Amino acid sequence: MALAATGIVAALYVLIAVAVVLIVTHNLTSNVDSTLSSWLTSMAKARGGPTRGYQGPPGAQRFDAPVLWWTFHPDGNYADSSAEAATIDLPAPYNRIQAPQTITVSGIDLRVMGGQTSDDWTVVGQSMNSVYQARGNLIEAEILIGPVLLLVVFLGALTIGRRVASPIERARQRQMDFTANASHELRTPLAVIQAQTSLALSQPRDEEWYQRAFTRVNQESQRMRHLVDDLLWLARFEAMPRAGRTEPVDVGVMAQQAVERFAAVAESRQQRLTVRLSGNSHVIAASPEWLDHLVGVLLDNACKYTPEQGTIEVRVAAEGNRIKLAVDDSGPGIPAEQRGQIFDRFRRASDLPGGSGLGLAIADAVVSATNGRWEVGSSAAGGASMAVIWPRLLARPSATRASSSETTPPLARLDA
Repeated sequence: MALAATGIVAALYVLIAVAVVLIVTHNLTSNVDSTLSSWLTSMAKARGGPTRGYQGPPGAQRFDAPVLWWTFHPDGNYADSSAEAATIDLPAPYNRIQAPQTITVSGIDLRVMGGQTSDDWTVVGQSMNSVYQARGNLIEAEILIGPVLLLVVFLGALTIGRRVASPIERARQRQMDFTANASHELRTPLAVIQAQTSLALSQPRDEEWYQRAFTRVNQESQRMRHLVDDLLWLARFEAMPRAGRTEPVDVGVMAQQAVERFAAVAESRQQRLTVRLSGNSHVIAASPEWLDHLVGVLLDNACKYTPEQGTIEVRVAAEGNRIKLAVDDSGPGIPAEQRGQIFDRFRRASDLPGGSGLGLAIADAVVSATNGRWEVGSSAAGGASMAVIWPRLLARPSATRASSSETTPPLARLDA
């Protein structure tokens, strides 16, 4: 890209440089023609025509070199000339020199013009050396400036190109890593299923062996399905346009619905699941589907890592212009040195079956898309505390809830 940009700038620079040289040469030549025209006009007004000591029109601004002139009688005989032109013979018939033109005399280019002055024909001329010298200086300056300009353009384009391409390269590398990790995660359960079926078909087994084999196959199938579901949801999420996907959503309502959904899961594990709402309005700008998935991921992780007879508390609080959703559990917690890595894709905090390593990565994508931020720490029970804070969208006094009220959905609060 840097070379292509430099090539384009080089082509444009050459075109501009050539155009500048042509324009400057034309303007300088026009100045010479103007000088010659003013001399002819002045000579035509002089009585008896110019004499050898004629110095040009009064107040005339000479371009550079002195103006040469020759006069010829009507019969064609040479009459007079300026001192500098006395030894110079015109290479063309004098009466053919009228409009401005460039002729070569003794290896020197002269710009000449002819016209009638009194009864004689006068030819005036001026050397083009000053024009050529100015043009040469301009070309030399362009040649010196060109490489420096192209070097600056190349280095600038290279720097900008690397900076612009860096996110693309990171995204490409991340996509490659994602594909490799997804392939690895899918290959592992497939290998287990293939091994179990191969052993089952190799020779007859007893009923207990088949029971264990089908249990393992079922576990790996569920793991694959969970992984595929997460991959599809993440792909659909990243393909969705962000604009126009948000609407006012009450985080408290979403949290209550999620807790009711996970009540059976907590009951099966003899866990105590509660939800606590404080403040009046818990409305933020988000997609209900995204927010529901986020709360589901947090509750699923809390139920998974919390031991039997443990506690899980979901808290939604309105704190000034912020809404805070926190899920606290009494599980093993998250070590401080690992909290910055838990949102990486395919990273799992333990070897418990059923996880795909994509849940918190999806949750992090939702939090980023909804202008939220994470607060990861330890809960009062010694486990993990996963909290998200969003800007508060609006406050509705009519929707006031009692401060620090505790709501326990059916079957969600279970005593050991």
